[in-house]
Parts: sequence; C-alpha cells; structure tokens
Amino acid sequence: MALAFGSVQAADDAAKPIKIGVIGPYSGGSAPMGISMLHAVRMAVAEINWKGGLLGRQIQLVERDDEANPEKGEAAARELVEREKVEAMLGIANTGVGLVALKHFQQAKIPVIVNMAAGAPITQQFAPPQVPDSYVFRLAASDSIQTTRLIAEVVERYKFSKFALLGDNTPYGRQGVENLKRAMEARGLKPVFEGGFDLGQTDMQKLIAQSRAAGAQALLVWGIGPELAAIAKARAKEGWKVPLLGSWTLSLDNFIQNAGKAGDGARMTQTFIAEPITSRRQEFLIAYRKQSGLERIPSAVSAAQGYDSMLLLAAAIKQANSTQGTAVRNALENLQAQVFGVVTTYQKPYSHSDHEAITTDMVVTGEIRDGHITYAHKDEMTAVIVGRKTTDR
Repeated sequence: MALAFGSVQAADDAAKPIKIGVIGPYSGGSAPMGISMLHAVRMAVAEINWKGGLLGRQIQLVERDDEANPEKGEAAARELVEREKVEAMLGIANTGVGLVALKHFQQAKIPVIVNMAAGAPITQQFAPPQVPDSYVFRLAASDSIQTTRLIAEVVERYKFSKFALLGDNTPYGRQGVENLKRAMEARGLKPVFEGGFDLGQTDMQKLIAQSRAAGAQALLVWGIGPELAAIAKARAKEGWKVPLLGSWTLSLDNFIQNAGKAGDGARMTQTFIAEPITSRRQEFLIAYRKQSGLERIPSAVSAAQGYDSMLLLAAAIKQANSTQGTAVRNALENLQAQVFGVVTTYQKPYSHSDHEAITTDMVVTGEIRDGHITYAHKDEMTAVIVGRKTTDR
C-alpha cells in the first residue's frame, strides 16, 4: 500500500503545474514596462504550454502588481515565496522594488530573472564572493552599459563635452547619474550642471534654465516616462534646442505620448526596437499584437526582454530536468543549448560569476521620429541583422 500511495503521490506532483511568479508595475507611471513585459511572458508561456509544457507539466503564472512601490513589491515577493510556493520568478521593473523584494527569493533559493530593472545593485547585492551562490540573474542592459554608450554617443557622434545631468530622486535615478559621472570621468569630463526631480513633478522649468545657464550642450536624463516628458516640454518651452538623451525609458509610450512633438529627436539606449528587421522579430511583433490586442507596444524593450527571459528560464528547467532551485540556477550558469530570442540568440549568457545576459555590443541607440522609435544609426541596424557574439564582455 505504501508503494502504491507513493506512486500516486509522484503522479500527482508530476501533474501539478509549474508555478512561476511575475512581479511588475501594471499600474502607475511605470505601467508601460510592466504591462508590456507581462503580455510577452504570457505569450511565451502559451507557446511552451501548447507544445506540451516543461517536464510534462504546464506552466502557471502567478502575477502580482507592485505599482512601482517598494513596500508592495516586497509584500508580493513574500506572498509568492511563502504562500504561492513559486518555483521561479520573472519581472521587476524598478530598482527600488528590486532592492527590497529580491532578497526573499535569494534566501529561499528560488531563481529569478530580472527582465527590466537596470540599476547596478540589482545583481551586485548578491554577487560573489560576498554571496557564494546568487539566484538573481538579469536580462536587461545595466546602467553601467547604458551610461557608457550614452557618453560615447554625445562625445563621439555629437562631439560635445558639456553636459547637464538630470535624474529622478529614486535609487534608479541616483544610480544612473552616478554611473553617467563615472563614464564621463573615464574621458576626463565633468558635468556642468547636476539636478534632481521627484516622481510626479511636472514643473521642470527651473532645472532647464539652470542647465542652459551652465552652458550645457546636451541634456542627459535618468528617470521614467511622465517626468522625462515634463523635461522635454520644459526644454521646448524654453526654446532650447539641445539634444535630449537618456536611458531606455525614453522609449516608454507614456513619454512619447505625453511629450508629443517635444520628444522628437530624443535618443536612448535600446536592446530592442520594434521594427521587423528579421523574420524572428517580425513573428514576435505580429504575435504580440494578437496576444495583447494592442497595435503599439507600450514598452518594446520590456516586451522583448520579458519574452526572452521566459525562454531562458524554460531552457534551464529543461536542461536541469527539474524545477529545484539549485539545479535551475546551475543550468542557467551553464546553458548548453542556444536560445533563439528576439533581442538576440543567447549562447551561454550567464556564468557563476556573471549574471548579466546583456553585453555592450547588444545595445543600440534609438531615436524618436514622428512619435515612433527607430534606429538612430543605420550601421547599428546592420549589426543586428548579421548577428553578434554575445559572450564577449
């Protein structure tokens, strides 16, 4: 009887779905990121489940809205770990949320792929040798990569040397500004003006006037859509036609819509631009519109990285032949199969000492033209078409 009971229990366990948590901001100013990511993860899961799932089990998503609020993000993390018993987690758009939420997954040895948040501490807080084994991985361009690319853009393409740095007063904004300053220092440069702004702030006229009075040749900004739109509008109201450049969040739909014509010409770092330049990307864009019911992706970067994060996680579970946390972590650190994503084709994207999937050569410069994101430089579009080696760091 004991053997029979054990066989029934094993069969029951095998029939249970694989529960994967998805935390993101599905409301509020960061919602374009969270909603775009969530639709894409759902799309990837639907494809995997249609093919039979993983290990003979279907995937079940357990979704939670953190509203870009650290307290709510931490509460969601605890619920997913303690009550829902998820076996892995995807998501996190805001660095401040990640800094308090991710520790719960790390302590429970549950693998996480952060697919939006760019703040350097996201992975550094659990990096060796301080932490022997990290369960936190990232599939997004870290601030250090983005800031290096932005400074190269204004120095090498624009031939400028005087910049004003404006960042929001959150861990994300402050870290971004510090990384910009480090990238400048590497070239022997210092900002001519540095300022901060609060979430929800709409009047940026004083910051623009101060930046202009300091002699800035370009505005480098670090924040999210609504506040960045207020900066673009203030620049236009001032009649100041200096370039506006920033992180990937300048591509958010709530920046493009709120800024209107004032946002045209803004440039930003991107891992993915919603143009069908390859058959893989074309298929993704068509499927996304069908799955979401949206003609326009609110945050194409978040969608692409969300989709790819599910593919990487699925590949690791398949390789590990298990959903046990340590086994999946080990598989992520030594993936044997190529994973054909929409950002790129991943070849051993992680190692034990490196949990960053995105490398400098995978980042391009986007530009807003007539309310749409396109490639700022044709040579970068060609690089995407021919493919790039992703293991170089």
